[in-house]
Amino acid sequence: MALLQIAEPGESAAPHQHKLAVGIDLGTTNSLVATVRSGLSVVISDELGRPLLPSVVHYHADDRVDVGYEAQSRQALDPRNVIVSVKRFMGRGLKDIAHRESLPYDFEDAPGMVRLRTIAGVKSPVEVSADILRTLRVRAEAALGGQLVGAVITVPAYFDDAQRQATK
Repeated sequence: MALLQIAEPGESAAPHQHKLAVGIDLGTTNSLVATVRSGLSVVISDELGRPLLPSVVHYHADDRVDVGYEAQSRQALDPRNVIVSVKRFMGRGLKDIAHRESLPYDFEDAPGMVRLRTIAGVKSPVEVSADILRTLRVRAEAALGGQLVGAVITVPAYFDDAQRQATK
C-alpha cells in the first residue's frame, strides 16, 4: 500500500471507495488512536469514554493478555508479568538499559533487542507493543465500523534508526 497515491481528477481507480485509516500515538505511559472526521482530528475513546489507553500489558499463564487499565491495576500484584513503559526497550540491547537492576523484569539479552521473560513466555518489546496496538486497532474498528487499511504510528524525535525500525 502506498503512503500517498496521486491520480488525475476522474482517473482514480476507486474514486468513491471509503478507506479507513488512523493515527496512533504509541506512548511510553499512555497511547491513543485518532482519525479525521470532517477535516478535524478526533481521538477515539473506549466504550467508557476514556481517550487514553495506559501502555501497560499483563501476561497470564493461560495465554490471556490484558492491556490498559485492567493491566495497570495488576501492576503491584504481579510486577514481573505486567510490562510498563516498554517503549524504552525498543531497539535496545541489555547493556543499553540503565538501572535495569532496579526494574522488576527478568531480562534476556538477545541479538538486536532485549527480551523480557514472563509467565506467558519470552516477549520482545515489539510483541508487547503489538498487544497495545492490537487493542487500539480493535477500538478504532469498532468506532469506525469497518476494517482499517492503514495507520500512521508516531515515534519520538530522539529515536534512533534501530528504535524506529523496531516500531515499524
